[in-house]
Amino acid sequence: MDIGVCLPIGVPGAAGGRLIEFARRADRLGFSSLTVTDRVVYDSYDSIVALSAAAGATTRIKLVSAVLLPAYRPSTVELAKQLASLDRLSDGRLVVGLSAGLREDDYSATGARFTTRGRRLDTMIQELREVWQGKGPAPGTGPRPVAGDIPLWGGGHSPAGLRRAARHTIGWISPGGPPQRFADQVTAFRALWAEEGRTGTPRMGANCYVALGPDGAEHARAHMLSYYAYMGPMAERLAAGAVTDPGALRALVDAYAAAGCDELFLLSVTDDPDGLDLIADAVLR
Repeated sequence: MDIGVCLPIGVPGAAGGRLIEFARRADRLGFSSLTVTDRVVYDSYDSIVALSAAAGATTRIKLVSAVLLPAYRPSTVELAKQLASLDRLSDGRLVVGLSAGLREDDYSATGARFTTRGRRLDTMIQELREVWQGKGPAPGTGPRPVAGDIPLWGGGHSPAGLRRAARHTIGWISPGGPPQRFADQVTAFRALWAEEGRTGTPRMGANCYVALGPDGAEHARAHMLSYYAYMGPMAERLAAGAVTDPGALRALVDAYAAAGCDELFLLSVTDDPDGLDLIADAVLR
């Protein structure tokens, strides 16, 4: 199983220099991927801009949006151009995880309709691929992706989101939870994949919050109660689920691998690059 880490662009006040060093260190330590989350109405960096900065600071690591919310963006052509540019700048290291999202305020902020976001995302997936082929609403828009296309990876856990992932993408990224539940999700998604007439095996990913080192539990609680405040009491449960012990993290990694996970994304609750060394000691060495 591959193990990636999330660039902590959603930590309020995260320093740009620390995020760049975070990306460099993740690349150097041997993590499989560097991921970003996506949000508008919060003290966070823009996900595409952040991945572009990371592309210039790294040479090997895969760059993954986990997940991007395309449907709050007004222009599919502009988004296609941005993503293709990032793919070219990173020499083809980009993978676009995408979902419709849950936060209505992100849509209100950009003037997009929240209630039709799923249908809009379905249309955008088709249009993104057309633009990358030199066709679509504005034929001739470039640049072209390095491989002619960019892998799409589905997120979201609604029935429509799961069906969309099975129909249009390379697999599905779970928002997290116990590995035992993930094993059931793998089985269910593979059934959807087959129903859609897909061949081969879907790529299965999952997210997990990690807070190793001194005061890890306190850092996790502070960050997650802020980031997930819109979820009410559920934010407390999410904060309590962050892994704060190296041994527990190693056991969790093993359990996810046994459950059928192809890539586990570990989300840091601070922008401290030194935390990556603690994670690497627990799961890579």
